[in-house]
Amino acid sequence: MSYQKNDVLTVKIEDMGHDGEGIGKCEGYTLFVKDTVIGDLAEVKVIKAKKNYGYARLMRLIEPSPHRVEPICPVARPCGGCQLQMLDYAEQLRFKEKKIAQNLQRIGGMTEIPMEPIVGMESPFRYRNKAQFPIGQDKNGKLITGFYAGRTHQIMENRNCYLGVEQNEEILNRILAWMEENGVSAYQEETGKGLVRHVLIRFGFTTKEIMVCLVVNGKKLPAEKKLIQSLTELEGMTSITLSVNRERTNVIMGKEIRCLWGQEFITDYIGTVKYQISPLSFYQVNPVQTEKLYSLALEYAGLTGEETVWDLYCGIGTISLFLAQKAKKVYGVEIVPEAIADAKNNAKINGIENAEFFVGKSEEVLPEYYEKYAKEHPGEHAHADVIVVDPPRKGCEENLLRTMADMQPDRIVYVSCDSATLARDLKILQELGYEVKKVRGVDQFPMTCHVETVCLLSRKAQ
Repeated sequence: MSYQKNDVLTVKIEDMGHDGEGIGKCEGYTLFVKDTVIGDLAEVKVIKAKKNYGYARLMRLIEPSPHRVEPICPVARPCGGCQLQMLDYAEQLRFKEKKIAQNLQRIGGMTEIPMEPIVGMESPFRYRNKAQFPIGQDKNGKLITGFYAGRTHQIMENRNCYLGVEQNEEILNRILAWMEENGVSAYQEETGKGLVRHVLIRFGFTTKEIMVCLVVNGKKLPAEKKLIQSLTELEGMTSITLSVNRERTNVIMGKEIRCLWGQEFITDYIGTVKYQISPLSFYQVNPVQTEKLYSLALEYAGLTGEETVWDLYCGIGTISLFLAQKAKKVYGVEIVPEAIADAKNNAKINGIENAEFFVGKSEEVLPEYYEKYAKEHPGEHAHADVIVVDPPRKGCEENLLRTMADMQPDRIVYVSCDSATLARDLKILQELGYEVKKVRGVDQFPMTCHVETVCLLSRKAQ
């Protein structure tokens, strides 16, 4: 059975897609319906029809899902940043756990999955330590800030995002008041004119330190002292900086950072490890869950103090420094030079001396190290006791997975931000002599469809 555009149908929502859209079937025909959740019985209108599937708009709820809740954010639906806010949190966790298992079965070919219960949050709001707010104007010329509505560059006005910390709202109020009082213009994408483009705010959950960075289409701010005076009245203000970005681009941050007041960084902790965070630093945005995630990776690594560990895609050394507390030696690899500089500095401020860091692609650095070792030590191969890998969404290249297996680590800990590419890579690692021992989801981003996964593999008995 197939349908046409503008057909009105009744559909039961049975699943949800990667972007949080409801998925239901009408006589075998699959429909993707935005703004619906698992369990909804809905009247929908087809807006785009393909042969075997289509997209539909929600017209009315005939029978709401028992798992449907009222979003606490008044702009949750048009904003689109929280795809799952209409779904109660317990059901969100079930959905994410199911998503991991389905990918491991469908893509990874696994029939028996050693799943452990997903790690959720006690309070799944106000968890983000970083927020970036575009500054613009509405159609009446009034200064506004908020977030871009889904798949647009139209600002959805909102100074109080419930995923961010409460301090964000007062900071934005003060910046916009300063702009209005001093005639400071907002950047306009269409013309490339105007000054203030974005406001970046970072908050230290443990230290309570605050960073504010204004991204501007220029070199300096008018009435700069007035802005500094206003912002420094706020408790915890530690760093006020300027990021110069004069490019006609969608990239938010510029490469040049200038300190206006205080210092160029704030500090925060994950567990007992201290980190310095600059405007350009990559740092996990949910510190509460990050500590759980890294503690789980450390638990899976099973370190006794005698192991040599490789941490691939190490970023600013967050996992590396966690591991170094229990390992004999940790080698971290990351392609971004600035991240490695941060990693070395973070090791230094924590007094950690058994971590060494390399700049380069993990898929090049590790194979080159392996080959060089073989040449220098005929008849031997480079060995690691444990390899930890935390790749981007695209996962690992096959040559890296093969080198990892060639190094014959006792354990591989795979931290994944995309369970689909994780499943693909696990299939390869199993063919290379490893077996999956444990899989566990960690909900780093409540109210969104995203879920992290930690997986433990061990070498099959020969």
